[in-house]
Amino acid sequence: MLRLGEKIVIVADAFEQSLPIGDYGYLIAYDRNPDNAFDYVIRVPEANRNFYVTAEDIEAEEQMLAAEAERATHEALIDYALSTYNEKLFHQLMNGEAAEAEEIETTSQESMSQADFIKQVNLRAWI
Repeated sequence: MLRLGEKIVIVADAFEQSLPIGDYGYLIAYDRNPDNAFDYVIRVPEANRNFYVTAEDIEAEEQMLAAEAERATHEALIDYALSTYNEKLFHQLMNGEAAEAEEIETTSQESMSQADFIKQVNLRAWI
């Protein structure tokens, strides 16, 4: 839940009420009416208006900036991997965490002792 006074960015317009998408605003109130579809009341200084919005229509500016920084970093790493012909880094970036999980699984299986391996086989055979 967002805090009162927090700077937000309008990212969608679910109810097509002519929200200025991409503009920033400030959260000025929670709409606690259970019969209402809106969650917040925001103030947009550029439009000099207050709007009722849903939680999906707005996003905190801090979260948006962090996501944009993460995206830019990811793109820069991909460019670096392509320019240096680093195939391993490129595949790791493109496949995400799946490659890291596979590496962890292979190392854990290699470090398993013979007794643990037999125990695992017997457990699976019993099931």
